[in-house]
Amino acid sequence: MRTNKATKSILVIDDDRVFCNAVQDHLAGETTEVLTAHTGEDGLGICSQKKVDVVLLDQKLPDMQGVSLCPSILDQNDHTKIVFITAYPSLDNAVEAIKMGAYDYLSKPFELEELDLTVERALRTLELERIEQLESYKDDKESKEAVLVSGHGGFAEILQLVDLAASADAAVLITGETGTGKSVVAKSIHYRSPARKKVFICINCAALPENLIEAELFGCEKGAFTGAVTARKGIFELAEGGTLFLDEIGGMPLHLQAKLLGVLEEKQIRRIGGESIKPVDVRIIAASNTDLENAVANGTFREDLYYRLSVIRMHIPPLRDRTEDIPELCDHFIHTMAEGRQVDISGAELAKLMKYDWPGNVRELKNVIERSLIIQKGSVLRPSEFLRGSFTASSPSSLPEENGIIPLEEVEKNYIRQLLVTFSGNYTRTAKALGISLSTLKRKIKRYGLASPRPQ
Repeated sequence: MRTNKATKSILVIDDDRVFCNAVQDHLAGETTEVLTAHTGEDGLGICSQKKVDVVLLDQKLPDMQGVSLCPSILDQNDHTKIVFITAYPSLDNAVEAIKMGAYDYLSKPFELEELDLTVERALRTLELERIEQLESYKDDKESKEAVLVSGHGGFAEILQLVDLAASADAAVLITGETGTGKSVVAKSIHYRSPARKKVFICINCAALPENLIEAELFGCEKGAFTGAVTARKGIFELAEGGTLFLDEIGGMPLHLQAKLLGVLEEKQIRRIGGESIKPVDVRIIAASNTDLENAVANGTFREDLYYRLSVIRMHIPPLRDRTEDIPELCDHFIHTMAEGRQVDISGAELAKLMKYDWPGNVRELKNVIERSLIIQKGSVLRPSEFLRGSFTASSPSSLPEENGIIPLEEVEKNYIRQLLVTFSGNYTRTAKALGISLSTLKRKIKRYGLASPRPQ
């Protein structure tokens, strides 16, 4: 049984039915659908009803000249590749067809191999354009996400260093606690630099197994080790001309630190199992949430690599040390995550956020804003309700604790109580927010002896 759906669509517009049938029989396959039309009007009707990748368009049709149909086809889908076909070849016809938007030109009679080559080239061009558009969209999306919010207090110095780093080509070392936004700073440097149109690749050095990280960074030749069935480029080669962000650089094994230092010094790499040297031109930005100077003193991080990476050094302060940025960060997250939705955060709510110590830093703030946008459907957000320990309207200190630990049942009980208040006693909305069934919620309410203003 055939299970694959056609992924490519070709339309033949020609009044010669024998020709249409011959092309259809030749090109149709499991992943290629070939449609036919014998008039310009019928062909345009098909283009208006579905996406067509390639159109084989005859010059002379019963109801119009094929060349005059090109703009109308492209109006339906400007990515369609039109191959103009004529039995009366001339340079003028070819030029006119190209001017009207045709991709290529074939003269009858032609060999099937010539048709195959032309259609294959058109489909390949279409695929490359789609990849380019996806990359453009990805780059545009990432560049918008690489926004550094606020210039208050100590963060103003970070913004100055970002501009300085973007205008230079030196290595950058970014330090700071987890969640402070080191990757955002790295992306901001890249997208403000001359290499903004080139690739930005991030790799977490602590997340990759030690036996794989070398091949991941430098690539390998076929047969270099068990499992290396083909030659493969490493990240340094893939990042050519762009930026390579080495996150959690402190987790890199010592023997690979030496190889990385050599790449930075010599600007060339050798694949695992390879003999040839390959030059690389890559901007390096590294980041760490650990004290690398202490790691150097302990012998777990190479001193020479540390100095090679920290030509430009910046430390991202934790959110608790720049709480004045919280209002602008909230506005930024609301704008990016709830575009078009009219919501606000009250001054009293912002005051609560600014008193919180934010152990998860900016990442935690983004998380509570996102949760608030999803669960709280009104026009006024209350993200403080999702802070750690904020399970009731009262202070977290009112909860029973033993050695600083809140019992799990007490956490659940108070969280359900708070959500019942949030949703005005609506059991259905409360159960949905908790991700449990309505019957399960009712059992827990009975078990904990909770009362609701308006049970539903």
